Amino acid sequence: MDKMTLLGFSPEQLKDIALRHGEKAFVGKQIAEWLYVHRVDNFDAMSSLSKRMRGILNENYSVGRMPFKDVVTSKDGTRKYLFPTITGGAIESAYIPDRERATLCVSSQEGCRMGCRFCMTGRGGFRRNLTRAEILNQIFSIEESGKLTNLVFMGMGEPLDNSEEVFAALDAITAKWGMAWSPTRVTLSTIGVTDKLEEFLTRTNVHLAVSFHVPDKEIRKSLMPVEGRHPIDKVIRILRKYDFKHQRRLSFEYTMFGGVNDSLADADSLADMIEGMGARVNLIRFHKIPDSELSPSSEKRMEEFKSRLEKHGITTTIRASRGEDIFAACGMLSTADREKQKTSPGHSQNRG
Repeated sequence: MDKMTLLGFSPEQLKDIALRHGEKAFVGKQIAEWLYVHRVDNFDAMSSLSKRMRGILNENYSVGRMPFKDVVTSKDGTRKYLFPTITGGAIESAYIPDRERATLCVSSQEGCRMGCRFCMTGRGGFRRNLTRAEILNQIFSIEESGKLTNLVFMGMGEPLDNSEEVFAALDAITAKWGMAWSPTRVTLSTIGVTDKLEEFLTRTNVHLAVSFHVPDKEIRKSLMPVEGRHPIDKVIRILRKYDFKHQRRLSFEYTMFGGVNDSLADADSLADMIEGMGARVNLIRFHKIPDSELSPSSEKRMEEFKSRLEKHGITTTIRASRGEDIFAACGMLSTADREKQKTSPGHSQNRG
C-alpha cells in the first residue's frame, strides 16, 4: 500500500494524524515545525517526537522529499534541476540568481494539457498533476534552497489546472505555520483558467502573471487553443474586478514572435485591452524550439514595441534571457531525459 505523504499538510491535518495514533494534539504542530522550519527529510530526525510515534510515521507515512536526479549549470549562473516524480517521470525547476535576488521557477504538472504551440512542455502532452509534496520538494531539495528570495510558478504545467495541490502548496509557503514567506515573494503565472482564477484571487495574495502573448483573438486561438475555452476577454473582465494597485502586482507575459504579434498595431491593441488596470507588461524573447515555424522577434522590434507601450503609459520590461546554453525553453531538459530513457537498455517502448 502506498504511504501517505505529509509534506504540504497543515498543522490541523497533522494533528488529526497524531490523535488517530494516540498522541497529543500538539504533536501535529511539532511535525509541521520539523517539516517546514527544520526541513528534515526523514522522520527519525524529528527528535522531539516519541520513539513510538516516529516508528508509526516510518511505517505508515513518508515525508515526501526526493533528491534531484540531474542538474545543469549555465555560464550565466542559471541552474536547471531535473526531479523525479512519484510515478517515474521527471519535471524541471530553474534556479535563477540575479544580483541580490535568487529565484526558483517551480513546476506544477508533469506535462501540460493547454497545448500552446510555442511551448515545449505542451508539445509533450499531459501526464499528471504534481502533488503538493512534489511541488514543495522542488523548493526544499535544490542546493540553493537556503538562498532563495523569490518563487515563480512558471515552470512545467498550468498551475490553475492543478488548483487544489497548488493552493495547498501556496498555503505551506506563505502561512505562519509553514515557510512563512510574504506573498509578495511569490508569483503565479497562468493562461487564465477562468473557473479557477477568481478562487485564486480570493484565496491568496501572491502576485499574478497572465500569459497574454497575442491580442488578435483568431491568431491567439491558433497559437493557444485555450482561447476557445478561456478567452482573454473574459480573463480581463475577471481581473478588472480586483485591486492590483496596492500589495498585489499584476503583469502580462508577452512572448514575441517575428511577424506574428510584434507589430506596432499589436502594441496598440494590447494597450487598449489592458488600459487602466495598473498592470505591467513583460516582453519575452522566444526561445526557438525544435520543428517550430515560429521565430524570435528582432531586438530592434522588441525595443520599438516596448517604446510604443510606454507611450500608452504602460510600464514595460524586456525580460533578460537566462540559461540559453542549458536547454533554455521549459520542458526541453525533461524531454531529453524522457528520450534518453526510451533508448536505454531494458526499456520497453510499450511500457505504460
